[in-house]
Amino acid sequence: MASTFLSRIIGLVRVKYIAWQFGAGPNTDAYQAAFRLPDLMNYFLVGGAASITFVTILNRYRERGEEAEGERVLSIVLNFLGIVLTAGVIAGMFLAAPYIRATNPGFAPWQVELSARMTRILLPGQVFFFAGGVLGATLLVRRQFLYQGITGIVYNFAIILGGMLLGRQMGIPALAVGALAGAFLGPFALNAVGAARAGVHYRWGIDFTHPGLRDWLKMTLPLMAGFTLPFLDDYIVGYYASHGAGDITRLTNAKQLFSAPMAVLAQAAGAASLPFFSRLWAQDKRFEFATGVADSVSRVVALGVLAASGMVAMAAPLAQIVFLGGRFSQHDVHETAGYFAIYTLSLCVWSAQAIYARAFYAAGITWLPMLAGSVVTLVAIPLYALGYHWHGAAGLALASDAGIVLQTVSLAYLLHRRRMVSLADLDLMEVGRCLLAGLASGLVVWIALWGVGSLPMLANAHSARFKLWVDLPELLLGGLIWALMAAWILERLGSALPRVAMQRFGIG
Repeated sequence: MASTFLSRIIGLVRVKYIAWQFGAGPNTDAYQAAFRLPDLMNYFLVGGAASITFVTILNRYRERGEEAEGERVLSIVLNFLGIVLTAGVIAGMFLAAPYIRATNPGFAPWQVELSARMTRILLPGQVFFFAGGVLGATLLVRRQFLYQGITGIVYNFAIILGGMLLGRQMGIPALAVGALAGAFLGPFALNAVGAARAGVHYRWGIDFTHPGLRDWLKMTLPLMAGFTLPFLDDYIVGYYASHGAGDITRLTNAKQLFSAPMAVLAQAAGAASLPFFSRLWAQDKRFEFATGVADSVSRVVALGVLAASGMVAMAAPLAQIVFLGGRFSQHDVHETAGYFAIYTLSLCVWSAQAIYARAFYAAGITWLPMLAGSVVTLVAIPLYALGYHWHGAAGLALASDAGIVLQTVSLAYLLHRRRMVSLADLDLMEVGRCLLAGLASGLVVWIALWGVGSLPMLANAHSARFKLWVDLPELLLGGLIWALMAAWILERLGSALPRVAMQRFGIG
């Protein structure tokens, strides 16, 4: 979690740089849209092979004492998918412009061409992401999580350096060049070094008759064939938001700001828990598996509810600190803060679905969550259309929240029906205590910050530098009030969370 959080902080530095240098408008919308086809190609051609199915397969071989055979399967899959992805990259070069035009109907012709050019720069990076992901799975199985966090830091720094070094000559495509370099240096090179240091051996050749390849295909093909809302949310939002200049950028920035705490609770917890869940399932410890998943969900939901209360209350100063300045105007910041607050309401649900999905993957079941996710996506798409026509970009953020609730509820229900994880094992009392504490502390902080922000000298200030020196103490003060009040209320309600947190930090 610590390394992932640091990676997301560097990611926010990247977002701050892009906002300052390029603002929120047609150019940045084209840049954000350029990532869609490379990510989509990676999703459908590779599925969850890198960080999901391969962890489960390698754990099976380790439990049987056949680690060398597991490495052989790793090499076979790497070689096989490397060829497939290379062919996909070549095809994507020709499909870039038609794809951008079809999925962003509000783009002008010059925006389509600009976005397509950056798409072609980004496409080869998917080969590095895939290879690095498979090599990183060998480290996750060995419970080495540090590389996963560092790769994101290197990737984000490379994008910033690309813009700083090449921005004057190339304009915004310099960011895409930095992203390609970062994909090689971060996800691929670092994981390759880590795997080599761990003693993993790579072999040339493809053996289509190997049972490990068949097992991998059996688990991964459903992920390749299906489509789920957690992945397609940005695509659906981008389709509608392309009609408003800067809406894609502002929504994406809000989602990236939201992704920092989400990465700590949802992605980091999910990635760290998968090897443990898969080992319990491989050892046929069904009770420990069920209680472990339920306990993990209860904890991340409780923490998500608490964190969301503080972030919603402090959305305005937080967005101003991260985004205000340069070409990113006060209006852009105000809109982004509102979208961020809406996205944050679903933090606990995003966290829960990450754990529930990995419970299925740890058991080697990929077709069922993918089928459920596809159905949920089809049901949710009309919600995005209604949200956009009802309240524009803010309606899209609300529709995103509603969609992820449907996704999470469906996964929880299916696990319960299959008697893998019981809903009765969830610690709803602790979640309820955190909800009460979060509502009360968040409301107090919001009132306090509203009172400070309404002071005449602050309300009429227009200098970005002045606002920064005001917002930073305001944010620190709000965070301190929120933490102390939430801890006090939880203590009064009988929650063990404050005591456990103090013990974790060596206090008391």
